[in-house]
Amino acid sequence: MDLRAKPEQDAGALARERTLRQWRRLDTREVEGAQRRRDRTLMELVPAVLGGLRLEERVMESQITQLWPQVIDPVLAKHSQPVGLVKGTLFVIVDSNVWLSEILRYRRSEILQRLQDAFGRSRIEKISFRLG
Repeated sequence: MDLRAKPEQDAGALARERTLRQWRRLDTREVEGAQRRRDRTLMELVPAVLGGLRLEERVMESQITQLWPQVIDPVLAKHSQPVGLVKGTLFVIVDSNVWLSEILRYRRSEILQRLQDAFGRSRIEKISFRLG
């Protein structure tokens, strides 16, 4: 809001506004303007809220965890567990250094290929294995 006189505002309203800003020691014009903006419809809000919840990634994480023993070698499945999927990277914890070394050296590309075949290349782009 501008302190210059506008047709719809008289000098008294401007003086009141200026006095309140000085008394409060802060300029609330921006906040008050945001409160006057139009309300958003439910159709505008729902996609934004659902996108923030990452529901699609969480469902995919659940499916990967559930099907992990069937997709990869059952022996490897006993020593590893997927724990999260973030931006196309699947995070997997492995229970010992020996198995971590085995997976990283010899089995990483095989595991990635099987998961991509089962869930899609766009959903699982990389795998990060950690000792856990």
